Amino acid sequence: MEDPETITQAIANNVRAQRSHRGLTLDALAARSGVSRGMLVQVEQGRTNPSVSTLTRIASALGVTVARLVEVSDVPTVRIVEEADVVTFDQGDVRARLLVGADEPMILELWDWRLAPGRHHDGDAHPPGTREMVTVLEGEMTLTVYGRSHLVRAGAAVLFTADRPHRYANLGHAELRLIMVVAEPREAPDH
Repeated sequence: MEDPETITQAIANNVRAQRSHRGLTLDALAARSGVSRGMLVQVEQGRTNPSVSTLTRIASALGVTVARLVEVSDVPTVRIVEEADVVTFDQGDVRARLLVGADEPMILELWDWRLAPGRHHDGDAHPPGTREMVTVLEGEMTLTVYGRSHLVRAGAAVLFTADRPHRYANLGHAELRLIMVVAEPREAPDH
């Protein structure tokens, strides 16, 4: 398992390389992502460990997966991700594990989420055409999309368009565990 400092440096290198590859200035990436220029400077200099939300916004603006931004090395043709290599984001009683991701032919991410009772996670709007598939393994999830809430119980799955803000909430009394796939269309970057 990579230590947090190594991952922070990988994020710094990957964000800088992806931004440079697209010919974007820090100001242009800030405008595209909604992440402040100051935060981008801190990320690119490896001085901060950005939140999942910040990484997601940067990745979307660059047209890559969060997995690409946290990778320590190049992705081989076949990649087996061992349990120890999974990237984990802890936000109090909300824990997200990015199990694996891909950039081609579309952006795909596989996530394992756990939310304690009474906790929620607000997801930012993804680019148009993005879909999320969620399977609830334990507990009950209240999914709110387009202002409507939907109860998804253990053993059920849901597919929805994720180009608007959305919320995963655990309004029950037991831990909520879900597996999520984010499928985002690959678009050519604007130049």
